[in-house]
Amino acid sequence: MDLTTLSPITRTRTRVLATLLAGATTMALATPAEAGGSRFAEDPTTLVDTSIGNNGDGTTFPGATTPFGMVQLSPDTQLKKYASYDYAQDTTLGFSHTHLSGVGCQTMGNFRFMPTTGAVTTSDPAKYGAKFSHADETRQPGYYGVKLANGIGAELTATQRTGQHRYTFPNGATSENVLIEVGESNGYTYAGDVHVVGDDTVEGWLQGGNFCWETQKERYRVFFSAKFDRKFTGFGTWTDNKLTPNQRDAKLGSQRTGAWLTFGTDSAQVGASVGLSYTSIDGARLNRGAEQPKSFGKARKAAHDTWEDELNRLRVAGGTTADQRTYYSALYRSLLHPSVGSDVDGSYRGFDDAVHRSRDTYYQMFSLWDTYRSQNQLVALLHPDKAADMTKSVLKIYQDGGWVPRWALAGGETNVMSGDPVTPWVVDNYRRGLLDDRTARQLFDALWRNANEVPADQSIFRGRDGNPSYVENGWIGYQDLPGYTYGDTRQAGSATLEYALADCALSTMAAGLGYGDKAATLRARCGNFAHLWDTSVESHGFTGFPRTKAADGTGVGDPDPAKSTGFHEGTPWQYQWLAQQDTAKLFGLMGGPAQAEQRLDTFFDMPLLLTDPAKAAKDSWVHGAYDYHNNFAFNPNNEPDLHAPWMYSWTGAPWKTSAVLRAARTLFTDTPYGMPGNDDLGTISSWLVFGMAGVFEAQPGSGTYLLSTPMFEKVEIRPAGGRKIEIEAPGASAAKLQYTKDVRIGHRDHGRSWISHDDLLRAGKIRFSLSDTPTAWGTSSAPPAM
Repeated sequence: MDLTTLSPITRTRTRVLATLLAGATTMALATPAEAGGSRFAEDPTTLVDTSIGNNGDGTTFPGATTPFGMVQLSPDTQLKKYASYDYAQDTTLGFSHTHLSGVGCQTMGNFRFMPTTGAVTTSDPAKYGAKFSHADETRQPGYYGVKLANGIGAELTATQRTGQHRYTFPNGATSENVLIEVGESNGYTYAGDVHVVGDDTVEGWLQGGNFCWETQKERYRVFFSAKFDRKFTGFGTWTDNKLTPNQRDAKLGSQRTGAWLTFGTDSAQVGASVGLSYTSIDGARLNRGAEQPKSFGKARKAAHDTWEDELNRLRVAGGTTADQRTYYSALYRSLLHPSVGSDVDGSYRGFDDAVHRSRDTYYQMFSLWDTYRSQNQLVALLHPDKAADMTKSVLKIYQDGGWVPRWALAGGETNVMSGDPVTPWVVDNYRRGLLDDRTARQLFDALWRNANEVPADQSIFRGRDGNPSYVENGWIGYQDLPGYTYGDTRQAGSATLEYALADCALSTMAAGLGYGDKAATLRARCGNFAHLWDTSVESHGFTGFPRTKAADGTGVGDPDPAKSTGFHEGTPWQYQWLAQQDTAKLFGLMGGPAQAEQRLDTFFDMPLLLTDPAKAAKDSWVHGAYDYHNNFAFNPNNEPDLHAPWMYSWTGAPWKTSAVLRAARTLFTDTPYGMPGNDDLGTISSWLVFGMAGVFEAQPGSGTYLLSTPMFEKVEIRPAGGRKIEIEAPGASAAKLQYTKDVRIGHRDHGRSWISHDDLLRAGKIRFSLSDTPTAWGTSSAPPAM
């Protein structure tokens, strides 16, 4: 490395760390790259393991679904907890049709089917559940199969709006049954009923809600229509524990309601096609009829082919099999949500609980506090058409319900989490040119209102409940209000930082639309994070950290930045980096870029990381999906500081970003316990995908990607309707510390550590040359402020 090419600050930092770099270029991450590893996989679906994260940390599900599908048909091993499937358990309670990937609260798990043999004597899933072994499971994108210990084989696949079942019963079964639970789900259920129709169909609906116990008022309704390929020989229904043979209709009691169907033993197989809808039973029936496959096998193949196409949109070559399995499994999880919410005729249930019709696909399930940081950008890159429809769906939520959402569960606003995540989420898609002018202006009006007012009825939409003090003072005055466990006034420290980022992003949209005065008002809020800066606080040798304030400006809670009050799922040490929209101002508060870099080095334990990356990640960083409090270190399991590794691009040391990301890679494995935290509808998985590919938008709402050293020799991006982008990094490996020596885009040198979204789409071919020692690449200028 030529130190003369570096700035004085960078030269000093490099000399200090020089002794740490000796022997620091290897790490025990995986086996060496396999021969021929630079070839793209013939079928990337074979590299996906849907069991990754099927535990209390990742909370993913292993079942069958399609990209962004309405249906997620998956086994349940537990109720009232996470994704309803825990890899450590060995009893299947049935197979339900709706799941959310990676959430931290119980929800969905609607309409659970269970095949049984013998007489039906109970409606309690704990009694009719069946043992199984993971060795008898088959898990593939779009398909799930299991041979239960009682001899029954269950197979599941899906279309966009239907679940497809095939059950194979053992020889000698005295009867073949399918039990359908309608009233008891993984989340809370408040109403519902079931109807046995004729001799081959069952239909029903339920009302669910109360996600994460926030306001406990949001509700959604979902409907189903199930048609079997054989006629019943018997049936009955239940309410709670009372079973009534030959009864066709039942309503939810205090606990359960459902139906059972009995088939003759003249055939070993029973199949069912189950249509879902959020509008009506008629809608579910319509969806089932429109998407009815010719056979289970054809449905399975169609789901496979769809996933193969999706995974080839961002394919990689090189690395180990474990690298590719980890990568493609993460890419798969990144493309599960938001979920289609409209029927095949465009009907959808709005936030006014009325049915509307849309020309565009209507999407729902918006975990915005999570997805605005990474997953939204991945969807917008690969599927600009779908991202546009998702953004229009947020506008429809505003038009139907009167306010923009924060965490939208089907047709209800949960008010979960804090801040203003919808704004940078929308602005990102606007900055990418995905919105027509009329839609953009309507959305801006909604976001402007959200940025300056508070909803009249906060029991339905909380909105930015910290706006009264924030708009007046520049920070949210802390209040511990009863009933607002996660409200912005209770999380006033972190919510102030989130508001400032959102307002800064919205200022760029205002400017683009020609709203000069509003742009200036919003731009003046970009630096509001500085209002929280407490210069009297010291920690680990550094002075000055953000601290929650009351409305009168006094500090609140313990001043220790590893313990302070008012920061949502994190500490001021982790949240101090959430000012990426104006790093010059942030670093000024910290004493300059060199001091900021020293903080980052402490945050990541850089001295240890450069000698043993895996040990630094394992021993120095935050561990456990919910261990985000009382800590001063990097938390790769949760959202608040996911962008922190890229902050080195502004300190003049982008090579350290690559080191941190390779250390982070060691925390993700291709096992069921291979996710360090809740995936939150693909957020953590998208972050990993971008980190391994070498591009990431660290400033949500900016449309600017920062570059880091890829972990694969080849990365190929195929945006829907766009030009192919080829990234080459000969010799790239996730198994050792590597750095970018230089970058060429086409035939031109690219010395900057960032690239705009538009330039990325036009790049054609990007070539990284790598080095085993730190380099000066990307240090000539810092990425732009928002």
